[in-house]
Amino acid sequence: MRIFLARAKLAAAILIPAWALITLLLHLWHPVITGRPEWQVAAIIVPQMIVGMVFVIIPITQGLLVRLAARRQGLKAGDAD
Repeated sequence: MRIFLARAKLAAAILIPAWALITLLLHLWHPVITGRPEWQVAAIIVPQMIVGMVFVIIPITQGLLVRLAARRQGLKAGDAD
C-alpha cells in the first residue's frame, strides 16, 4: 500500500507539468499540425513529449518530492541517501 501511495503522489505531481508541456507543444506546432490527420499530429508531438517527460519533468518532480519527504523527516536532502 505504501508503494501505491508513493506512486500516486508522483503521478499527481507530474500531472500539471505534463499538461503544461503538451499544451505548449500543441501551441508551438499549431501552424504545422492544422488540418493533418491525428496519427500525423501524434507522430510529431509524442516523441517530444516523451523526451520532455523522461529528461525534464520526471527527474525534477522526483527531486522535489525527495526533498519534501526529507524535510518532513527532519533531514537534509543529501542525508536521505
